[in-house]
Amino acid sequence: MKEKRTPPSASKALVDKAVRHLEGAILTGTIGPGQQLSEQALAAELGVGRGPLREAVRNLEGRRLVVRTPFSGARVVSLTLDDFEQLLILREALEGMASRHAAERMTLPEVRELRANLVAFSQRVEQEGLGDAFAHRAQNQDFHFQIVRGSRNRWLEEFLCRDLYSLIRIFWLRTASVERRHVAAVAEHYEILNAIERRDPDRAETTMRAHIANSRENLISRLRKA
Repeated sequence: MKEKRTPPSASKALVDKAVRHLEGAILTGTIGPGQQLSEQALAAELGVGRGPLREAVRNLEGRRLVVRTPFSGARVVSLTLDDFEQLLILREALEGMASRHAAERMTLPEVRELRANLVAFSQRVEQEGLGDAFAHRAQNQDFHFQIVRGSRNRWLEEFLCRDLYSLIRIFWLRTASVERRHVAAVAEHYEILNAIERRDPDRAETTMRAHIANSRENLISRLRKA
């Protein structure tokens, strides 16, 4: 009797389900940095076989959210402060480029939506504080995400929105108690938006780079003193 095989489409659905679950647990801190992933426990929790689960873990390894070490299995990545600083330096360069492209390529409706979402987010920050407003925002309404998507560069979008932002978010969970420069940051967002609206790619790039550099220097300085 031949072994019954799971159809490819069903197998992919199980892998996607496991990826979504694990990614969500990692990005919310439910599974913390450095925590070991128990294959048996996760497979039982998700109701999937070990094959789809292993494929999901390999997917997250490719995105550097999970690392595998000899004799200890797969663990959630644990970033150092130096790692975080280097990721933010990389983000500055790539988002500067994305902002330049966005000033050249975003449509008028997209720019209007960007402004509407920024106004709504600014109001939530005033009412709820930056931490809560950031935690509850929809990704497709995030200021930086919209600019990267508006750059029309699929490689920038894939690397920033799928990989780099996820790594930064893991570390960001550790900064909740650190004072944030939210008033200045919101003002800088408006400067970037104004440059994009004016179709000024040079200004869009320089203001975005300055914005991320200012945030990085402020945050890293505070974290080193904490």
